[in-house]
Amino acid sequence: MDGLSCVLCEKRAMMLCDSDQAKLCWDCDEKVHSANFLVAKHSRVLLCRLCHSPTPWTASGTKLTPTVSFCHRCILRRHTRLNHLVNTDQRHRDSVNDDEEHDFDHVLDYDNSDYIEEEGEEEDDDEEEDEDEEGENQVVPMSSGSATSPPVKTIQV
Repeated sequence: MDGLSCVLCEKRAMMLCDSDQAKLCWDCDEKVHSANFLVAKHSRVLLCRLCHSPTPWTASGTKLTPTVSFCHRCILRRHTRLNHLVNTDQRHRDSVNDDEEHDFDHVLDYDNSDYIEEEGEEEDDDEEEDEDEEGENQVVPMSSGSATSPPVKTIQV
């Protein structure tokens, strides 16, 4: 029997009963600790889901709700690994961004003379827009003398 198995049924042990010094699965824990009120008072410790060592989680009672818990060492290990992955990813992104800046430097050197409009063409477009807008509704502001301002009205010009 390995240290991961329930002492009664060979399923994966999920908790350690301090009083019996026995590792139990959820089903066997319920059977054992619902036998009478004295064994229901046994304190149990949930085992770490990853390394199977005891965690800070403790409880007692006839039936405990299945729960997942992790020991401090595994949490720290996962946190350290996650930080390493995040830092590695950030260094990779920084490296890619540096490469992209150098790869696209030539894009800024293009000849844009084909895209520049002559000054006369640009002004003609502005005059056409002004003529179109004159036929539209215009907002007329109210004087600031009144204490409460009525809603802004539009008039047709």
